[in-house]
Amino acid sequence: MADAAFAPAQGAPDTAALREPGAFGLLVREIGEDGASEVRAVFWTETSARLALFRTLALNQHRARIAREAHSLKSTAKTFGYARLAGLALLLESTADALGDAEFDDLLQRMDAAFAAAKAQESQD
Repeated sequence: MADAAFAPAQGAPDTAALREPGAFGLLVREIGEDGASEVRAVFWTETSARLALFRTLALNQHRARIAREAHSLKSTAKTFGYARLAGLALLLESTADALGDAEFDDLLQRMDAAFAAAKAQESQD
């Protein structure tokens, strides 16, 4: 069973908005429509690969790398306004040194779900 410290709570990342309104528009204003679209396409590909990578890393052997990868994911997710995914990545980054295997697996499942929801929302826009 997951530790209560890692379970979703009211206002926690799982209940955060999927996406911050206007984040992509801000990026478009900064680098243009084509550039923003290209960068977002790279984000989808790299995030998918990063989420798969987490599943290959043994928690007890790679805590520092997991935290670094989570930090990178948090930063890019924030750039595009994917608040739920960014919040979960922040949670992984800040707790990587203390997570047990069950909590790690639960958090990865929540991140996968947030990623899938973000992609689904994008395809509806």
